[in-house]
Amino acid sequence: MYREPTAEEIYTEKVYKELGLSDQEYQRVIQLIGRKPNYTEAGLFSVMWSEHCSYKTSKPVLKRFPTKGERVLQGPGEGAGIVDIGDQQAVVFKIESHNHPSAIEPYQGAATGVGGIIRDVFSMGARPIALLNSLRFGPLEDKRVKYLFKNVVAGIANYGNSMGIPTVGGEVVFEEAYQGNPLVNAMCVGLLEHHQIKKGLASGIGNPVMYVGSSTGRDGIHGATFASVELSEDSESKKSSVQVGDPFLEKLLLEATLELLELDIVEGIQDMGAAGLTSSSSEMASKAGNGIELDLSAVPRREANMTPYEIMLSESQERMLVVVKKGKEAEVKRVFDKWGLFSAVIGKVTDDGLYRIIDQGKIVAEVPVNALVDEAPVYQMPAKEPEYYRRFQQIENIEIPDLPDLNQVFIALLSSPNIASKEWVYRQYDHMVRTSTAVAPGSDAAVITIRGTKKALAMTTDGNGRYIYLDPKVGGAIAVAEAARNIVCSGAEPLAITDGINFGNPEKPEIFWQFEQAAAGISEACDILNTPVIGGNVSFYNENNGKAIYPTPIIGMVGLISDTNHITTQAFKEEDDVILLLGDTYDELMGSEFQKLVIEKVEGKPPKIDLEQEKKVQQATLTAIRNGLVQSAHDISEGGLAIALAESIISGKLGANINLTGELSKEAFLFSESQSRVLLTSRSKDVEKVKKITQEIGVSCQVIGKVSQNEFIVEYNGEITIKTDVEQMKKAWKEAIPCLMESC
Repeated sequence: MYREPTAEEIYTEKVYKELGLSDQEYQRVIQLIGRKPNYTEAGLFSVMWSEHCSYKTSKPVLKRFPTKGERVLQGPGEGAGIVDIGDQQAVVFKIESHNHPSAIEPYQGAATGVGGIIRDVFSMGARPIALLNSLRFGPLEDKRVKYLFKNVVAGIANYGNSMGIPTVGGEVVFEEAYQGNPLVNAMCVGLLEHHQIKKGLASGIGNPVMYVGSSTGRDGIHGATFASVELSEDSESKKSSVQVGDPFLEKLLLEATLELLELDIVEGIQDMGAAGLTSSSSEMASKAGNGIELDLSAVPRREANMTPYEIMLSESQERMLVVVKKGKEAEVKRVFDKWGLFSAVIGKVTDDGLYRIIDQGKIVAEVPVNALVDEAPVYQMPAKEPEYYRRFQQIENIEIPDLPDLNQVFIALLSSPNIASKEWVYRQYDHMVRTSTAVAPGSDAAVITIRGTKKALAMTTDGNGRYIYLDPKVGGAIAVAEAARNIVCSGAEPLAITDGINFGNPEKPEIFWQFEQAAAGISEACDILNTPVIGGNVSFYNENNGKAIYPTPIIGMVGLISDTNHITTQAFKEEDDVILLLGDTYDELMGSEFQKLVIEKVEGKPPKIDLEQEKKVQQATLTAIRNGLVQSAHDISEGGLAIALAESIISGKLGANINLTGELSKEAFLFSESQSRVLLTSRSKDVEKVKKITQEIGVSCQVIGKVSQNEFIVEYNGEITIKTDVEQMKKAWKEAIPCLMESC
């Protein structure tokens, strides 16, 4: 017969350590509650004090992010951030990771990551309108990586498609650093009117606390603590920590919740995400400054003989916690009965500041709410500059081998997995459902139109772990700058960011140094580019058998297009359009795709970034677009100018003739990944107008060629460096990933 340990056994047998509490933390719990916790109480503290829920090591650094702005209606601290877009409308968005679950159960790990972020958005009162993702895997030649990649994509696709929410953008990167620990970051964007905004507050003494949605099972127990330790050979045995999702139930829950919110009887609402019922109820009580009492005998469940510990720590999906006005319980039941979902009164808001759990008429846990939520330990972790970083800072340039045929290098880059077409991925996503998608996956940013208005939203996810590994501060700033460039190239003004922070073990000083430095770079870029941080997620302990991933903060950004006539894509539009290069190119091949392919190393310093100049390039680009002078716009990033030109050519089914002179090597001219550069095309009659805008703003602008048909020809200093048929380019770019997946 199952028997939970007694308080004495928890202490003497160190059971609390298995739950994730350290000796010091266990003693702190005793001090806060004035006695030893029982097993259920120890479980509550273990999940709420985990890194995943409490941010106990990251909180001091996250506080340095700029989080306020004229348009910010809700910053960090709720299910998702909210930004004003005018006309009493607002956009709601957030990104979160589901890395560890996806490493051991890729389909469900990815699917429930999508489900959780959708609930975060509609719990704010918003209707989700788009999904994006950012994925990292090891090299595709590895069988295990192929399995993870295939099933993560399938999990994302099935959940989003079944929900009827378009998956419109994202990115996929393949690097050895992610071999044993993939990254799966999911982002959701929603739309609401200002008066529809809801928050997760357990307000109003005596108000009923209601459980709505699916039933509770034993899946996902201790998912939060599982996400707060490194992966190891034993991780496969923790598949029970991975939740199981049902997108069809989530669709019902979405519609039922939005219908309920229209009744104006909800005082507070929150998703049961990480740590399930424990986190949602305790956080709602804490934010309202109240206590809360729960009666577990009323919780709908799908498995027999569940203990209070199991019910409280279950992370079963498709569940919400709602606090409603007293006397309105029947209205809640009517709505959820209509949609075929559970609803039950499981507790009430109290005025005593206690977190009380009752089961079968007995109190099974009773602790102060603030002890559980607000008194979680905060650690000032030591930071140490890594030796590799000091060594890399001494490298001034890379030694380029003799490359007689740059055509061959160019085609090889086009077919490298990080640059090659990701159509194999996004063709599995329904990106046109709801018929509001104006720019589908494959351009700089996706664009969703807002019905009944001339406005649209541009959205993207960006991050380069390689740059951040080489120099975390510079790399962090580049991540924000590139996201903003992608938004601007679509014709939008950047609004704000949500960040998915993915790092190794923060208890290692070198890892924490990477985190601090990257956060400093992100903060500086957000300040200068006026894109405040309105929320996000921290995922630490991304290591496999002691080896950390590249430090990888993912930037999710949304921008506002004030007039749909300004929507711009990367595709070349018409033959004889003039090709313009905004920004300056330097000899910056370190950390590039060229270095990885040709030198087979990743070392040195990433491209430098001048954020003030970046701001000017973006201003010039957006001004030219809004003045109707731009046919196409494309950010120059991975692979450099040659790859950016190729992507615009392939997208537009045209060609290009490029003719330039310069002092750089031909390799640097073609493949340097210098920042703050944008590729524009304009009609001949508009070129001088674009040049005037760039001159007034202080941005270099040079004509580098014309759009043509069928061929891509690059002449540099009188030498033809690239000459290739567009069909050959397209074949190399489009077939690389399907070929790797099929081992052809």
